[in-house]
Amino acid sequence: MVGSAIVREAARRGGFDVLTENRGQLDLCDQAAVCAYLAAAQPQVVIIAAAKVGGIHANATYPAEFIYENLAIAANLVEGCRRAGVPRVLFLGSSCIYPQRAPQPMPEDCLLTGPLEPSNEAYAIAKIAGLKLCEHYRAQYGLIYHSAMPTNLYGPGDNYHPENSHVIPGLLRRFHEAVQRGATAVTIWGTGTPRREFLHVDDLATACFHLLALDNPPNWVNVGVGADLTILELAACVARTTGFSGAILTDPSKPDGTPRKLLDIARITATGWAPQVALEAGLAAAYEDFKAAIAKGAARL
Repeated sequence: MVGSAIVREAARRGGFDVLTENRGQLDLCDQAAVCAYLAAAQPQVVIIAAAKVGGIHANATYPAEFIYENLAIAANLVEGCRRAGVPRVLFLGSSCIYPQRAPQPMPEDCLLTGPLEPSNEAYAIAKIAGLKLCEHYRAQYGLIYHSAMPTNLYGPGDNYHPENSHVIPGLLRRFHEAVQRGATAVTIWGTGTPRREFLHVDDLATACFHLLALDNPPNWVNVGVGADLTILELAACVARTTGFSGAILTDPSKPDGTPRKLLDIARITATGWAPQVALEAGLAAAYEDFKAAIAKGAARL
């Protein structure tokens, strides 16, 4: 989803020769293969958008895969870029790097000031390691390797798996199928009280190019919208988007995750970037993309 948005933004701006390889062509967990590819391709900029990602269920079920694969991707690409002489790297992390009880909104300097949320600790540690790789390579080698920490993302090309997806694609699929069945109620995980912030993936793509245009970017910077809502409020928005008019029930036996994850985006907005896609409009566009992908048999289910 993120890589596709970056490719779309590069095409919109023009003037870029974009190199992409799918998982079958290049295994990012294979250090030798990564180093050989970068040495041959000689890119001027690398945006590290690849990651093993998922929601609460996936993170809790596959922590070993989440920490290993994301550590390997970060280490292999950052070191491979250094060896190949790549002058600019932008590593994409996640808002889950910040402590479970971080101040709200979460500023960049609260990193490593407290324990992480247990349900996604493995993923968070890998992303912190990637951020620190870039920070220390920049300090030691003088390379402009820096990072962006986006909040929860959604948009075209998302993963709609019933158990392993993030909250917005999971809810879009659940409410869509409820409408198709004529169901009178939909149950969501947890109490519905946690607050979350959501950024359209196209806004992240513009933020990436904005950061790459800065001569001296911060070592890492939050990318979000600066506002949040409860999961129950989000579910109501998704219900409206899909045309579902039944009851929305909660299941407190399922985990909630962190009570609140709102990013302080003052650092990036001070450089002149701001998000453009409102949540209701973004949800409508994401839902149209989901329905089109289903019709073509191309949805990631």
